Amino acid sequence: MTLTNTATASQNLSRMERLLDGFEPDFEFQPVDPLPESEYEDRLRRIRQEASAAGHDVVVVHSDSIGSYKTSNSYLRYICDWAREGVLIIPTDTDQPLSLYTIFSSSVVLPPVGEPLLVDDIWQVGTWGRETYNRPGRGVDRVVEAVSAHLIRSGFQSAQIGLVGDATSAPYWDGLAQELPRCRFAKAHEAIDRMQRRRSKAEQAVVRAATELACIGMQAAYHVIRPGVTDHEIYAAFTFAQMARGGETGDGYQIGINRWGTHCGKPYGHVVRGGDLINLYISSVQYHGYSTQIARMIAVGDITDDQEEVLEMCAEGVECAAALVRPGALISDIANASFAPYIARGYLSSADSRTMPYNWQAGENGAPLRVPTQYVPDADWEAKGRRINHVWPATKGPHNPNVGHSVSMPKMPPYNIQSNNHAKLEEGMTFVLHSQWLDPLKAGANIGDCYLVTDNGAENLSRHVPLAAHRVSV
Repeated sequence: MTLTNTATASQNLSRMERLLDGFEPDFEFQPVDPLPESEYEDRLRRIRQEASAAGHDVVVVHSDSIGSYKTSNSYLRYICDWAREGVLIIPTDTDQPLSLYTIFSSSVVLPPVGEPLLVDDIWQVGTWGRETYNRPGRGVDRVVEAVSAHLIRSGFQSAQIGLVGDATSAPYWDGLAQELPRCRFAKAHEAIDRMQRRRSKAEQAVVRAATELACIGMQAAYHVIRPGVTDHEIYAAFTFAQMARGGETGDGYQIGINRWGTHCGKPYGHVVRGGDLINLYISSVQYHGYSTQIARMIAVGDITDDQEEVLEMCAEGVECAAALVRPGALISDIANASFAPYIARGYLSSADSRTMPYNWQAGENGAPLRVPTQYVPDADWEAKGRRINHVWPATKGPHNPNVGHSVSMPKMPPYNIQSNNHAKLEEGMTFVLHSQWLDPLKAGANIGDCYLVTDNGAENLSRHVPLAAHRVSV
């Protein structure tokens, strides 16, 4: 590197470090403590009661590692605040203790948030394999052997066993069935899925705090956005602001910038210029294991009339849906209301999620739909030696045929806010309402707020950042 290049790199780094100078959110964030142990005691009581009613003698819960310190589901964290992978054994009888068989990978972090609550009997099952550990055998087999031996010692060699897990649990369940041929196995996840649809007051406080962190991150992003700043710097500003105040992860969101209104993306070095439309899609800011979601648009300088109409339409879609949020409201009515502005403007003919066009749909009768081949100029990507040769996405419309979904712990089964969901809202439910539209190479928007259903109405948890597009002067 030449002296000139070195000096330029040093100047750029100095500018990056100063982008957040003077930033202060316009509200004070109050940290929230983790949920009290009594909350987990109540969950355990309810799980055991459900298991007893279903005839289960014991419930076995599994969560696997999917890399980068993330787990395949949040069942263990929901039950005992264990943030890593493992197998939890819950006897239905309250006088028998819980046992946890950990499945630590080579990327173990200790302590992983904290010790599992209410669990005294913890066993470490080592990782196995010739290439990495020079140990013959498979880790799955060792876990199955340990868990089945524990169940036999505990008198469950001929029992009804409830299973809670996901697709990654299949080899463990198959192994247990072979080791315990006299046992009967049945899925038992529905009780927990049902329990976590409504948030307790303590959980509501955590989700509210997570959303405030997302709002602070958004305000930080607004603080740094200006022509010449890169998408990496915007992403970093958002990340620093929320994680410095307690956010648990820094990659649960997307940023997209182009001249037409963007779909979801990751930073790649795009330099902000006049005429850009920026989408900050905060699909997950996590706090004490609970996540939140919001989305905002930023217009840099002048944009087209078509783009202005889409921004207005999507904001209005969220407002129409939000006006109906209260206990007892039909979810389908909320979804249909969100698409009324689309229908009034001629963008859609119906709010029916079955027939609605959307960006990622297949072709007629489910056939694959070819993504159009067309060169799309992108100076910043081409400066890295790459090109965009297709139009993404293949079709215009909303991103999805719904206006939102539940906000929950990661990997928990969601419910959608769409025309075919005729369930009623209940106090304690948390969800995002995001109104989206994208006509490739023309206009697009993704705008959303996070809502909590209260005793007699709704609370907009992301109210600290206005819904309307943020404007950046050029």
